[in-house]
Amino acid sequence: MTYHLRQALLAMRGNFTATLATLVTMTLTLLMLGFVLLLTLNVDRTLEQLESQVEVAAFLTPDADDAALLSQVRALPQVREARLVTSTQVLEEMSQISPSTRDAAGLVGNPFPDTLRMKVSRVEDSRTLANTVSTLSGVDGVEYGAGYVDPTVKTLTAVRGAGYVLVGLLLLGTLFNILNAVRVAMYARRDEISVMRLLGATRAFIRMPHVIEGLIVGVLAAALALALLTPAYLGLAGRVRELAPVFPVVTDWNTLLPVLGGVAALGILIGLLGSIFASRRYLQELE
Repeated sequence: MTYHLRQALLAMRGNFTATLATLVTMTLTLLMLGFVLLLTLNVDRTLEQLESQVEVAAFLTPDADDAALLSQVRALPQVREARLVTSTQVLEEMSQISPSTRDAAGLVGNPFPDTLRMKVSRVEDSRTLANTVSTLSGVDGVEYGAGYVDPTVKTLTAVRGAGYVLVGLLLLGTLFNILNAVRVAMYARRDEISVMRLLGATRAFIRMPHVIEGLIVGVLAAALALALLTPAYLGLAGRVRELAPVFPVVTDWNTLLPVLGGVAALGILIGLLGSIFASRRYLQELE
């Protein structure tokens, strides 16, 4: 193992430019990958917060069977929680917001209908649930904040989808970078490899220094990426919380550590797998 490690270090020094280019490319790729993953994590957290806050309100007609309607909406798959708020309770709530409402109600009567308030399992289901409930007998109208819920959901869903696509492309690009770097290193040592093959060296013996080289590059790239990504993200998250405290920016370590650890593990794994595939392919071509 000491021999293989020494050969790997010699190969890295002998192909310093290619090794450095691979290291920089991998580090930048892991940085972008980590940023996209953290962005996706925050998008998911924002959607969860929206899901906990968005309510679909169904306004009932005076002759509606409130209990039967409550049972019906609770049976719908999109409903996570539903409750009946009577017109008296609605008036009480509105009076707390605007005290003059109670005085107006004293003159013309309570203008508010009984209302079913429903929380959705997924915020994307708000429109579907509103359309379904609006068709029920005894429902006079439905409101769920379509003016801001729909655009917000579309935007966040698009950002999350774009993030997943970008992560896939970045991983693919990193793997190709490693493949090319190892192939260049092996091509530079093609005479030495040919002599080793003539002397009866096994394929595993020849490949081992290149596998170690890919592993070392992966470890270094992962360490550099985390060293740059972690303080940059925490600083950016702190600024976002100051400027826009409404956004639930993720800063707790219990959530961040698996993501950051996953980025590091992925970098090491790609470095290792890329070197294994490249060295195997090159030896097959020689034979």
